[in-house]
Amino acid sequence: MGRLVGIDYGLKRVGIAVTDPLRIIATPLGTVPASRIISFLKKYCDTEPVDAFVVGLPKKLDNTDTHATQPTRNFVKQLQKQFTQPIYWEDERFTSKMALDAMIAAGTTKKQRRQKGSIDKVSATIILQSYLAKV
Repeated sequence: MGRLVGIDYGLKRVGIAVTDPLRIIATPLGTVPASRIISFLKKYCDTEPVDAFVVGLPKKLDNTDTHATQPTRNFVKQLQKQFTQPIYWEDERFTSKMALDAMIAAGTTKKQRRQKGSIDKVSATIILQSYLAKV
């Protein structure tokens, strides 16, 4: 059974999380500059079996698009051109807040929480874990 890859897409950075081979738990993998995400995913897929991607879809509370929705959709189009694995959408509302709360609960320092990539990779983990809870 291949892993699932969770993606929190941003214009500058992309947070990435992966499941264990049995798809029980999601863990942060890291962050990658947005300009290098496709090449990073290609390399990752060369070393690990990946069955699907789960991408966070930015939406407002009233379910309308945010400023980040269209760039995320454009990214998914690129992903579809480069990979044969299915791509699933997962609501990413509140994931940044949940990520920050989780980091505080885990005892991270303010300095660690200020590292922008930290929240992105934890957000990707929350997106992926939320998807796992549904399937």
